[in-house]
Amino acid sequence: MSRIGKRNIIIPKNIIINMKNNVMSVTGPLGKLSLKIRGDLKIEREENKITIKRIENNKYNKSLHGLYRMLINNMIIGVLDGFKTELELKGVGYKVALDNENKVLEFNLGYSHNIVMNFPKALKVEIKNETNQKTRIILMSYDKQLLGIFAAQIRSLRKPDPYKGKGIRYINEYIIKKAGKTTVK
Repeated sequence: MSRIGKRNIIIPKNIIINMKNNVMSVTGPLGKLSLKIRGDLKIEREENKITIKRIENNKYNKSLHGLYRMLINNMIIGVLDGFKTELELKGVGYKVALDNENKVLEFNLGYSHNIVMNFPKALKVEIKNETNQKTRIILMSYDKQLLGIFAAQIRSLRKPDPYKGKGIRYINEYIIKKAGKTTVK
């Protein structure tokens, strides 16, 4: 049995969970998320906890057991507290502008043109420009999956350069720097 899958999920008091036609919906103070349950998994709900059990012990259901436990747990944490990811821009002249009204980010990353990205309504974005500091992009959402995908899309606009370290990176991401060319005399 999966070590992660057999752990119970504790339901806080201000979370509402509904199960209908293999679709679980979780509602909390920050928003509402839903998830379709696949495979032969049985979800049992007691007073304040959820347990996930497999009906059949085949390889497919074993692989889904721990996954769905973590997805449901992340949904509960997300609608209760939310998730946060931070990115930083490192490079001369690299800038980002935020238009919260139209849900638009505009990047200047050293290309011949500016890059414009629309971000979903479920995301909240903040930009921190401090003197003598790198520009930080702070992304917050109740949907962990959406947050991770959007952060990866932003990072893919200009991945960190292994020679100079310029680009967009996650906070506390370690980039292995390569040595440049050396000449033999």
